[in-house]
Amino acid sequence: MKDEYDFSTAARGKFFRKDAHLVPPVHLEPEVLTYLSDLAETQGTSLSHLVNTLLKEDIERLDAEKQHTPRP
Repeated sequence: MKDEYDFSTAARGKFFRKDAHLVPPVHLEPEVLTYLSDLAETQGTSLSHLVNTLLKEDIERLDAEKQHTPRP
């Protein structure tokens, strides 16, 4: 790295996009990745599609449990 950088001609926020949607990376443990990759291949689908399907099913299940859980 340089000791100094010249920002005198820089424009603040030049690449800022208010409605930008950032997709954070998700890191799977090696054994989980291997299992899901093998399952996706067996089902003839992509790993991304399989993981999204499984997560959507879990979200539906969790939401259903919330609705049926009595509140104190």
